[in-house]
Amino acid sequence: MLAMSSPMLDHLLRLMTEREASDLHLKPTRPPLIRVHGRLQPLGAEPLKPEEIGSMVSGILQPQQQRRLDERMSVDLGYGVHGLARFRGNIYMQRGTLAASFRRIPYQIRSLEELDLPPVLLDFCELPMGLVLITGPTGSGKSTTLAALIKYITGRRPVHVVTIEDPMEFLFTDGVATISQREVGTDTPSFAEALRNVMRQDPDVIMVGEMRDPETVATVITAAETGHLVFSTLHTNSAPQTIDRILDTFPVDQQKQVRLQLAQVFKGVVSMQLVERSDGSGLIAALEVMKSSPKIAQLIEKGETSQLHEEIESSVAYYRMQSMNQSLLSLLVWGTISYQEAMRKSLDPEDLSLKLRKMFPKIEERGGEMSPSTADFSEILELQQYRKLYEEQEEKIKLRIAEKDEQIAGLETAISSREQQLRELERRLQEAMSEAEKSRGDFNRLRQEAQEKIDKLMERIKELNQRLMGGDAGDKKPGIFR
Repeated sequence: MLAMSSPMLDHLLRLMTEREASDLHLKPTRPPLIRVHGRLQPLGAEPLKPEEIGSMVSGILQPQQQRRLDERMSVDLGYGVHGLARFRGNIYMQRGTLAASFRRIPYQIRSLEELDLPPVLLDFCELPMGLVLITGPTGSGKSTTLAALIKYITGRRPVHVVTIEDPMEFLFTDGVATISQREVGTDTPSFAEALRNVMRQDPDVIMVGEMRDPETVATVITAAETGHLVFSTLHTNSAPQTIDRILDTFPVDQQKQVRLQLAQVFKGVVSMQLVERSDGSGLIAALEVMKSSPKIAQLIEKGETSQLHEEIESSVAYYRMQSMNQSLLSLLVWGTISYQEAMRKSLDPEDLSLKLRKMFPKIEERGGEMSPSTADFSEILELQQYRKLYEEQEEKIKLRIAEKDEQIAGLETAISSREQQLRELERRLQEAMSEAEKSRGDFNRLRQEAQEKIDKLMERIKELNQRLMGGDAGDKKPGIFR
């Protein structure tokens, strides 16, 4: 199918790219708007007329896309400008006229290092199977992060990757892995149909652009259950909310079974949002990471999702999980974002304020400034005291861990002893059963021999009786002498 184009739209998309904008909005009676570092601003052109927007979008719509727009009043599409970038677009009706928005998708897929994302996300790429979800509001970097993970897999694992997208965004190339990209509306009629067919395409890794309906959610969970590594996205703001959203997709009478399935296949949730850098140079991702652990799986299975947040924050050291507030706190401590921006983006500002005051007791008095005065020695003493307290607490924790290790060692010894006792009991039981079986056989044999002897004796008695009866018949004496 020949690619269609619109010179006027291409010009606007080039201006958008030159200004490093992420989105372009087209609406009648307003100049084109672009989003730069999270803020909308006009391009400085004349207000658009309805017929101008109609001309621009009609030039890029395929016949089937035009039909979908006519039927549903909205259509998603992918559009590329040669040598520039790809764009994910949505054309829709508002107040009876056409409007459109376009998201810029670079041809070059950036790595996690280039995106300044934590390397713990790479752990998900090495999994043999399971379900990994990237969540967040629109424009939070979900697709970009997912593309970085898929690129990492294609460059290192000899597997077959199948993507199902609506519309297709990033264009992947084969590396060590081979990748098949399917677009809803062009290569398959729906997500659900593509997922039903994907099992016959010998996939190892499946990427589903978005879990939009109960059928897609159920099929994704089933795919993860059958030994595939599945990546997908959801529009949720936190890891616990993601679990609740999946469960709420199903009727109440099915949720218990879904919890059991989810506890088995769940491997991780990464919830993202973009935060403005303190130097004004752009945006950076703050992200909550929840990984599968025995405790997390148990909480999901029992439906105790309200306790997931506490488990995330207490599993930083061993599992490298982190809550959104912990991520914002890390960005703030490193000076990447400002105090005001951290508080503005926090889902729980009171909790973030408490965490900050524990680390920097006078931070609110300084208006969010964390660095102490270079001429104030009391600040140094205060930090030394905090360090001493930290070292004392660390020593206490080490002692607790040593005690726990001793307890674990004792329990392991006890378990080993019990297992040895059980093995000895099993051996004795087997011997007793063997002896009982032997005795049963001996008893049956003796009973059979006794029965044979009894039968022989009965035959002998019968024979003697017959002889005696024969002797009586030959006696001719009358009366009592007979």
